[in-house]
Amino acid sequence: MNRNCAATAFHQNAPRRRAQPVLVMAGVICALCMTAAQAELQLTFKEGAPKDRFSIVNVGDCALGASVMEIDLAGSAAGLIFDTTGRGAGVDVFQPFEVVRGAAHLAETSRPLDGDTVVRLVLKELAPGDEIAFTIDVDDTLQRSDLGQIRVSGAEIEGASVRLSEGNKPMVQAAFTSSATAVLLAPDCQRHESAAP
Repeated sequence: MNRNCAATAFHQNAPRRRAQPVLVMAGVICALCMTAAQAELQLTFKEGAPKDRFSIVNVGDCALGASVMEIDLAGSAAGLIFDTTGRGAGVDVFQPFEVVRGAAHLAETSRPLDGDTVVRLVLKELAPGDEIAFTIDVDDTLQRSDLGQIRVSGAEIEGASVRLSEGNKPMVQAAFTSSATAVLLAPDCQRHESAAP
């Protein structure tokens, strides 16, 4: 091969060799544009008179899809129960289960009976910032308690749990703390972000 042929071959091959790093860099940029995100749910219990309130807010980055949530008082420090009628395990004041916010996000609910410890919510979807809230009466079953049996402190709900099942994804769960809150991290989803220029 003479010098002219060799030079021609070099110039033909050179752009191909330079293109490879460019393709690799483009792939890296696309990978960085896709980040893992979660539907992070914050649950809050608020003692009230005459009604207690549970709220569920999606404070995460992506929507929660169709799913089933259970709030279970069985593990609470004060042996909490739902008091929904004037006849049964509750004490004095009672309040039935009532959805007061975000009913459109619910497909169905199981209304707890008097003395039950579990409420079950079937969710359609919960986008970031959306909230579901319901009121009910919660009593403790201790002979001696912080605020008496008809009122519940944060320390008394500590240990109550919340479980979430979304489709065929693994179930996730969390427990209420002494601040009467629980944070539930739903299974990962994917969020696309615009690449910086």
